Parts: sequence; C-alpha cells; structure tokens
Amino acid sequence: MDKEKIKEGVRLILEGIGEDIHREGLLETPDRIARMYEELAAGYTDSAAEHLRKRFHVDSNDMVIEKDIPFYSFCEHHMLPFYGTAAVAYIPNKEVVGLSKIARTLEVYAKRFQLQERLTSQVADIFMEELKPQGVMVLIQAEHMCMTMRGIKKPGTKTVTAAVRGVFQEDIKLQESFYRMLERR
Repeated sequence: MDKEKIKEGVRLILEGIGEDIHREGLLETPDRIARMYEELAAGYTDSAAEHLRKRFHVDSNDMVIEKDIPFYSFCEHHMLPFYGTAAVAYIPNKEVVGLSKIARTLEVYAKRFQLQERLTSQVADIFMEELKPQGVMVLIQAEHMCMTMRGIKKPGTKTVTAAVRGVFQEDIKLQESFYRMLERR
C-alpha cells in the first residue's frame, strides 16, 4: 500500500472542498487516513484461500452454518462504508474448517472496495474452490451509507444478497432448511 499517495490524495480532497490543510485539526489527518486504510483495506494483501487450508476430518456431512457474522466494507462506487451480517452454510465433503476461518474468509473480501453482490459470490466461490464441499450458501444483509447519508437518504434500508452453489442449487428443501436455521435464535 502506498501511504504517501493516500496522504497526498487526502490533502487534495481537503483542499478541493475548501479546507485549510494547515489548520491544526487537519495537520495529521492525511497520516491518520493512510493508517486507517492500511487496516480497513487489508484484504488486498491477505489470502482467503489460506484461511481455508487447515481442515479437520469429520464422519458426517451434516450442514454447518455460521450466522450473524458482522462485517464492514466499502462501496467501490462512493467509497462509503456498508456493513451488516453474513451467514455461511456448507455441506462438508468429509472435511470442515475451523469456525473462525469462516469469518476470516469473509473478512478478507470485505476489506476491499466492494459490491455486496460480488462479496457474496466471492465467499461462496472460494469455499467451493478450496474446501470442495457438496454445496455452499451465503446470505449477506447490509446497510449502505451511500443510501443512508447521501442520494436517496433512506437510513435503515437493508440490501440482501444470496449465493447458492452445489447441492443447495439442486435441493430447495436444503435451502429452506438453511433459511429456517437463520430464523432461530
């Protein structure tokens, strides 16, 4: 990540909106923003596949669901945050991953400039490619600040996206089971 370019970009934005970049409160802002992006855009240097490589053998192939996984990302169109929760379900093929790896996989893709639709598909696809389960289903619900703060200004509006792969595509009852399990608290 080129922190100097980020700092210069922040200075240009501040000047562009009419701010005095030499004002006390803004002196360290370019550096703060550069450090912030180093953390919030860490997904560009992390490998989602790496998180799915450590596996454990299981004797059954019952559905595994991790739900209510919080995430934060940035809309690639407006560079504003969107955030929400994800649910990832898969039917193992004699192997499972550690539960934390599911959330870490989501986080890799979320820490990039994104479209929610792409984020949902990327998580499903990497599971299919790396873990080779019988099927995967991913559901993401998020609020987009580009809908809340600007434009249409509709706070609380949620966008819901789903990606369905493998046996989930073929078996509607399996999909329904996934949705019922999401409703349980």
